[in-house]
Amino acid sequence: MAAGIKPRLQPRLSVPEIGISDPDLVEAQLQPPRLDIGSQGRKTALSTGKIIVPQAHAFDDSGPTRPMHLPDENATLAIGERLASALPPRMTIYLLGDLGAGKTTLSRGLLRGLGHTGKVKSPTYTLVEPYKDSRIVVYHFDFYRFTHANEFLEAGLEEYFEGDGIRLVEWPDRAQPFLPAADLEIHLQLGTSGGRTLTLQPLSREGQKCIQDLDTSAESSP
Repeated sequence: MAAGIKPRLQPRLSVPEIGISDPDLVEAQLQPPRLDIGSQGRKTALSTGKIIVPQAHAFDDSGPTRPMHLPDENATLAIGERLASALPPRMTIYLLGDLGAGKTTLSRGLLRGLGHTGKVKSPTYTLVEPYKDSRIVVYHFDFYRFTHANEFLEAGLEEYFEGDGIRLVEWPDRAQPFLPAADLEIHLQLGTSGGRTLTLQPLSREGQKCIQDLDTSAESSP
């Protein structure tokens, strides 16, 4: 190099570093794409390559029924049997309540009322137990062990909600937003002095008619 000539500096491209604490970057990485459609709360969730549009029922303001006290297991079985007589060929029912509130016991009574004579197992580990020997086909679900809602899609369970049949769903919140809307919610709560309290919440015309038929059958009972 000739004396007195300074070496030319190489141009450098300055790129600011983005730390993992950058909130916009973290949010973009963690939030799955989701598209909201309409003003009635319908959502299209993009997950595992499928597009799921949850069914939504027309608004129903009939309100919940008056709480019913169920003093023991036999009473819980009996109300399940009564409910069976009021069911249409197709309905989705959410069973809501803490562990031990009686959701599986009520399901057992309902299946007995539909003519099922075999054992009724809790679907906690199998996710779904189908009963095809009753008057109406029944699918009993339990999503308690879900760690994320996508497990509902990964297991292909959405196919069980197509066509006729009764869907009894325990812990439905753990499969949202992919789970179809309920026609009827059954709330079970353990009583402080023993027994259980049951409340029915219709969420569609089918659910409202089911409760009306249930009331009619109670009035006609001796």
